[in-house]
Amino acid sequence: MTRGTDAGRQTTLREQVSVSGVGVHSGSPVTATLHPAEADSGIVFWRGGIDGGNDRQLSASFRSVTATEFATVLGDREGPAVSTTEHILAALYALGVDNAVVEVDGPEVPIMDGSAAPFVEAIDQAGIETLSAARRYIKVLRPVRVNADGCYGELRPYGRGLRVEAEIEFADSPIGRQSFALDIEPQLFRRDLARARTFGFMRDVAKLWSAGYALGASFENTVVVAENRVLNSDGMRFPDEFVRHKIVDAVGDLALAGAPLMAAYRSVRGGHKLNHAVVTALMADSSAWTYSELEEPLRRARGHADIAAGFATVAYGPDIS
Repeated sequence: MTRGTDAGRQTTLREQVSVSGVGVHSGSPVTATLHPAEADSGIVFWRGGIDGGNDRQLSASFRSVTATEFATVLGDREGPAVSTTEHILAALYALGVDNAVVEVDGPEVPIMDGSAAPFVEAIDQAGIETLSAARRYIKVLRPVRVNADGCYGELRPYGRGLRVEAEIEFADSPIGRQSFALDIEPQLFRRDLARARTFGFMRDVAKLWSAGYALGASFENTVVVAENRVLNSDGMRFPDEFVRHKIVDAVGDLALAGAPLMAAYRSVRGGHKLNHAVVTALMADSSAWTYSELEEPLRRARGHADIAAGFATVAYGPDIS
């Protein structure tokens, strides 16, 4: 069974919980506080700490995405409001939290250690409460695919919740060709995905800094690759940590569909931009999906993570994470 003890009912947090750190791009201190919310609220971001301006409320929706180049950024008509939303959204989605308010007092969610694990720990600390309202799923009825610049993303029907399959290949020897696939449910996410960290290349640092990005990046929150080796003194958390992190990002981006998915998602050379394009294409085609409530528990076909059948693919572009 996926998404908690009662996959047919909505959930929220039992109590509020906060995490503090720095923004990976701004370098500024920031605190994110997760609050319980009523049924049918969905995930809402509350952006505070705006100098000379009013707080802003944003739905965690694909319609609220304003940028995807280096992270997933949510905003409104006034412009961008909250960046780097993907890790906290992935944790909420994977642990089965349907309704919450994410209050952020700065321009982006704190990067923490570069993974979703600190947010999983925070949600576990707060606890999850099952509500009486029925949970609606977005059930994919037929494949929806987006091709862009030699990469592609595809959602296809899958009756046991959300499954994500990702493939990457880099010329850099620490990464090389990697593929991974997983049914997204709480225990598997904790074990196989949550600790996988964001990554980047030393050769890109000067360019990123000059553009105002990665000002808070460090060895404490980013796996750094240079001269065909990983520079972090603590090494890798998984041999294939890079592709696992790509799946974490994909889960967070797919959460912006607005309801849990009954679908399998395949990403080849993917990133935030492609993930968002696929969700947008799905929701624009009313014949490709429908809302569905569960009549019986979701059951997985596999009891473990498995390696996806792979294509050879090429390195990512600027929408890396």
